[in-house]
Amino acid sequence: MTKLLRIATRKSALALWQANHVQALLHEAHPGIEIELVKIVTEGDRILDRPLAEIGGKGLFLKELERAMLDGEADLAVHSMKDVPANMAQGLVLDAVLPRANPYDALVSRERRSLAELPAGSLIGTSSLRRKAQLLALRPDLEVADLRGNVDTRLRKLDEGQYDAIILACAGLQRLGWGDRITEELQLPDWLPASTQGIIGLQCREDDMETRALIKPLADTDTMVVASAERAVAQVLEATCQVPLAVHAVLKDGQVILKSMISSTDGKTSVQAQGEADAAGAVSLGERVAADLLAQGGGDIIAGL
Repeated sequence: MTKLLRIATRKSALALWQANHVQALLHEAHPGIEIELVKIVTEGDRILDRPLAEIGGKGLFLKELERAMLDGEADLAVHSMKDVPANMAQGLVLDAVLPRANPYDALVSRERRSLAELPAGSLIGTSSLRRKAQLLALRPDLEVADLRGNVDTRLRKLDEGQYDAIILACAGLQRLGWGDRITEELQLPDWLPASTQGIIGLQCREDDMETRALIKPLADTDTMVVASAERAVAQVLEATCQVPLAVHAVLKDGQVILKSMISSTDGKTSVQAQGEADAAGAVSLGERVAADLLAQGGGDIIAGL
C-alpha cells in the first residue's frame, strides 16, 4: 500500500480520539498503509462566545474539513455524525459509519445528584436546544444557561462552580475515559437523544474510489441502517441545531423501530411520532415519521422558532 491517506480532523481531544481510532482501524485493515492527520481549527471552534444556534449550527464544525477534501488537501474526514447536516456539500459522500457507541445524553452534576434530585433553581449548562427543551419539560423549575467549548472545557466550568450540572453525550465522555463522571444516563421513554448521536462517520470525495475502497472494511451495516432512518427525519424537516428535534432508532430482528419528537425551546409544546419498518425501508420510515410530526403540528413549532 503506497497511498498516503490524509485524515482531516478538528483539534479537540474528542475529535483527535475519533481520528486516531479510525487510523488504528485502517492500520489493522490495511497493514503498511501510511496515514497522516491533518488538524484543522473550524469556525465552530473559534467562535465560543455565542450559542451554536445563533451562529449557524453544528455544520460550522465540519465546513473547513469538507473544504480541505474538496481542495485536495485531505482524503478523508472523521466526524461525529450528529454534526453532519442532512444535506452535505456536493461532491462528498458518507460511505461508512462505525458501530454505534452509547447514544444517550449524560447528566453530570457536581454533587452527584440525579435530574430528579436537583434542587429547584439549579443552573444547568447545555448548548443544545433539544436538551434544553427536554430539561424544561421534565423540570420547568430549573434554570438553563448556554455552555460552549470542548468536553474538558465544559467539565472544568462545572468543577469551578459555574453550573450545578451540565449535559453532555455519554459517548464522548466514555471515549475520553471520563465515564465515571456520568451521574445519570438520560434515556427513553422520558428522554430522546439527537439524531445519530454516538456514531462516527467517514466522509470522502465521491470520485475518490481508492479512499472509498480503503474505508469499506470499517463500515457497519446495521449502524448505517439506523443512521439512515434518523437522518431521513432531519432531512424532511430541514432540521438544524436551531430545531429541538430528538430522534432515536434501533434495529432489532431486522426491524427498525424509530421514535422522534419536536419541541418548543421552553419544553411546553411537543409532538411525538414513531414507526417501524424492515431494514430496507429505513429511509422511507424516517420520512413517514417526519410527515407524521408535521401533520401533528410540528411545522407550526418549527415556524415559531
